Amino acid sequence: MDALHVAEPTLRPFRLAVVTETWPPDINGVAMTLQRLVSGLRERGHRVEVVRTRLPAASHSPEAGLWTMPSLPIPGYPSLRFGLPAVRRLRACFELIEPDVLYVATEGPLGASALKVARERGIPVVSGFHTHFQQYVRHYRLGLLQPLVTGWLRRFHRRTALTLVPDETLCRDLAERGFGRTAVLPRGVDCERFQPQRRDPALRSRWGAGPDDPVALYVGRIASEKNLDLFVEAVQRMRTVEAGVRGVVVGDGPRLTALRRRHPDLHFCGARTGLDLAVHYASADVFPFPSQTETFGNVVLEAMASGLIVLAYDYAAAHRFITDGRDGFVAPFGERAAFLSAAEALAARGLADLRAVRERARQRVLPLDWGHIVVRFERLLHGVMATPVSAVS
Repeated sequence: MDALHVAEPTLRPFRLAVVTETWPPDINGVAMTLQRLVSGLRERGHRVEVVRTRLPAASHSPEAGLWTMPSLPIPGYPSLRFGLPAVRRLRACFELIEPDVLYVATEGPLGASALKVARERGIPVVSGFHTHFQQYVRHYRLGLLQPLVTGWLRRFHRRTALTLVPDETLCRDLAERGFGRTAVLPRGVDCERFQPQRRDPALRSRWGAGPDDPVALYVGRIASEKNLDLFVEAVQRMRTVEAGVRGVVVGDGPRLTALRRRHPDLHFCGARTGLDLAVHYASADVFPFPSQTETFGNVVLEAMASGLIVLAYDYAAAHRFITDGRDGFVAPFGERAAFLSAAEALAARGLADLRAVRERARQRVLPLDWGHIVVRFERLLHGVMATPVSAVS
């Protein structure tokens, strides 16, 4: 359901500034979520301005309501950028925008600058915990920095009035670790875009898959923290019992070249968006999702909406929305052997035997429309606006 069709009454219009280091055309769950929230609030009559990191001039077109700030490429991620300190520019920006409330989606230098200026001007701030940065450092041989990163994140979020997280488990975890006041803002999925009817036999044929050959799909960044070696091994284990299994990888990232070189048997499709992405989902059959670093995992919901058989670790979106053996499959968190055994068992059962699982997967996520999530976001922002800024620690 579109946000325009939500029956909930719109609250008093407000001016919101969203500060983020990722925004379309970036392709990731954070950028997609923010775009949904922003467009939904605008449709409900609120003025929303987006402050983001500046992209190379040739890579984007001017966009109304978008302010860009200085940035540099993230080491190892040339397609992504982090914001530089920008206190002076943000002062001028907020002078023009005059926001009633601020939503800071990323915790880098740009977000810290926005926090500083907001406190100077008495603007209430809500933050989002979208990424487990403290876990990422382990995957880049920087494990010694983990306590420093965790400390930075804790201090950052404690300086905001409220931190929004995608599920109850993470909400409790952050609260217990001293991150300040937290609340749940769930994620949604576009079930009109992602649906089984978009299956494309011609695309499957290009993957070398016949009508009855299982296709195992990965969608996401091609990066160390995504644990892609487990996806590769899961495909190999599935082939031990079903030789026709095809492995397909959708996405881009710093490990793409190395992964393509090491595994020529996989089909690499690059980054996909919009209906093209939806067709790639629907043309697959199984979604072995290997990541252990998600704050939520939007791709799990997209795969379920597309009628895929999801296999994931039992946490985040999979923990909340999958009942093992009914509408998908989960393995105990971090237990690699259990994940691989489950992948092998799926291949042994065959797609015909799992048709009911695929149908129930889609039914499970049909109620998760973005419209209701936008309404909850709207009300959380209103609640913070009603709290004196001086009450924030």
